[in-house]
Amino acid sequence: MELFTTTNGTVRGFRPCEDVVAVLGIPYAAPPFGARRFRAPAPAEPWTGVRDCTAFGPVSPQSAELPGAPTWSPGDEDVLTLNIWTPAPGGAPLPVLVWLHGGAYTFGSSAQPDFDGTAAARSGLVVVTLNYRLGFEGFGHVPGAASEGYPDNRGLLDQVAALRWVRENIAVFGGDPGNVTVAGQSSGAASVACLMVMDRARGLFRRAVAHSPASPCYPLAVAEATTREIAAAAGVPATPEGLTAASPEALVAASDQVVEACRHDPAAGSRHYDPSLYAPVLDGDVLPTDPLTGIASGAAREVELLVCHTTEEYWLLDTVGSSAKVTTEEQLAAFARDFGLPGSLVDGYRAALPGAPVLDVYLAVFGDLLFGEYANRLAETHARAGGTAYLSRFDRRRGTVRAWHCADIPFAFGNLHLDCVAFLVGGPPTAADHALARRMAGAWARFAATGDPGWRPVDDRGDHARVWAADDGDTGEVPTAPRGLWSGVGFPVPYP
Repeated sequence: MELFTTTNGTVRGFRPCEDVVAVLGIPYAAPPFGARRFRAPAPAEPWTGVRDCTAFGPVSPQSAELPGAPTWSPGDEDVLTLNIWTPAPGGAPLPVLVWLHGGAYTFGSSAQPDFDGTAAARSGLVVVTLNYRLGFEGFGHVPGAASEGYPDNRGLLDQVAALRWVRENIAVFGGDPGNVTVAGQSSGAASVACLMVMDRARGLFRRAVAHSPASPCYPLAVAEATTREIAAAAGVPATPEGLTAASPEALVAASDQVVEACRHDPAAGSRHYDPSLYAPVLDGDVLPTDPLTGIASGAAREVELLVCHTTEEYWLLDTVGSSAKVTTEEQLAAFARDFGLPGSLVDGYRAALPGAPVLDVYLAVFGDLLFGEYANRLAETHARAGGTAYLSRFDRRRGTVRAWHCADIPFAFGNLHLDCVAFLVGGPPTAADHALARRMAGAWARFAATGDPGWRPVDDRGDHARVWAADDGDTGEVPTAPRGLWSGVGFPVPYP
């Protein structure tokens, strides 16, 4: 048994292996329900005695059922918890990696098996993963907002609360509170970018890792319109009283209903292709500006940044059926119009992918629109603003499995052996896969410790991207359209 005394009380962990201690399900904030629903996170209540922390806490309200991960059940309320993996403590303070899971701000949790921090801890890190509010609970706009105590971006505020808890407590677990890296993937990576430009998060981390950051942030008018749709689907008024009267499960069901309507309605604009209802809200308070604009102004110049994207991001979303099918030239032209993309960009992708079906051209453009080009611009913008930025691209394939969204994360966490990742990586890992995982995990560990992952940073002489592939190629071309095609496209892209 392993005991640690935090500011809230003593916790008991366990050893998943001889040289690592795991402590799971530690509350970093109070349950955000009842009188606290739609409010900023409140401090966790202290406890007496020893709290058993050998199992993950409940996940946030959602309808998703992910392989190997727990599901949410109505009545689960203590959802703001975090988990820690630490090498047997007692030595010099170690760098800390705080992980934010992805899931379109709507699903996912820290309990997903591929986020197990054991392997990363054995590389010399103290690893922290956490749950935060999702869907309407975390990112839905409540009319009246801050003036009535209902802030926007409650999921981001939860992340800030967790980072504050880490600053106050991580030394007890052998971590260095002055050497914290916040990392994430997809919407988790986009959250990282938001935290970089948020005043409330300033000083809580030194470095940032963003894998496949998702580009959308929603203007307040878009968030308000979404609230009206959700309230109508739930059968309640779009008011604080109406929304708080609707149960969490009712708002989850209403959100799913609106998403399905968008999927089947080509007239739904951008949401027909990517029906993600929730994203950080540009509220002028919690999130004063979109990350690219804030980073360009130098707001995050002191944060060292490591960015990665996969070279075939959107093929995963097509494979799992969460993306609209675009298979004709007419549909492709409508897609470009709905996102305000110039026809020359689509023509350029078509030329770069000779003989490819329309679906592949669409997936290539959409993947770069949502993830790839946005990732490149985050790194380049940060470098131009005077910050230090490193860029990498994941380009490993196997059989019919592409270098697609999410495939890079089991490699970086060193969790290739898990059954639940076989779909993502195309079956049991090979010797070359294990070698790639060691290289990627090593880069994370070096960056978290020193700020240098092992290759040149982005500068005006080129992006110097590290290409992650099974053959250890760190130079050369990846199969994508020329980035110059995006020169006339402004980011952030307007949504929806």
